[in-house]
Amino acid sequence: MKTICVYCGSNPGKNPKHMESARTLGKAMLDNNINLVYGGASIGVMGEIANTVLAGGGEVIGIIPQGIADKEVAHQGLTELLVVSSMHERKAKMAELSDGFITLPGGLGTLEELFEVLTWSQLGFHSKPSGMLNVNGYYDHLDKFLENAVEQEFISQIHKDMLLVDTKPEELLARMASYKPAVVNKWIDKDET
Repeated sequence: MKTICVYCGSNPGKNPKHMESARTLGKAMLDNNINLVYGGASIGVMGEIANTVLAGGGEVIGIIPQGIADKEVAHQGLTELLVVSSMHERKAKMAELSDGFITLPGGLGTLEELFEVLTWSQLGFHSKPSGMLNVNGYYDHLDKFLENAVEQEFISQIHKDMLLVDTKPEELLARMASYKPAVVNKWIDKDET
């Protein structure tokens, strides 16, 4: 993997560990010669991971919709800043430029990005790995929700397993590097598998 898209919050969050996780992941990406694609903001967890990768000599591509750039939160020191017309265009470009995806702590937008890219994987639109860095238990309840969705037979176990969850950036990156996508038709009756 040469480039990873990181989904994360434009806020720093309540717990300082969230900002620390951005620095730790950024350093692990640098150690593995992995460049960053992200949402283009200069603030919050987003700004922290961008600044960490930039400070270590890595390349950072930010992709931000014009409406958000107009609010003066766009990071002006990136390797490249792409200003696009919509959130849809932003997400499509982020996916196009990336070899994999990692989710750090964030809010509704971060969750929406995570679930969209997982859905694309489930439907076979891409075969790139998706990881979630579970910082200080931030995503424990989300992981439990997904387990319940499997138990309730709305998500198959093989599709849930497409999301690689870890608490350590180095281990998550290693798992992503060795990821082999499942080849499963979403619409096969469970009795046929």
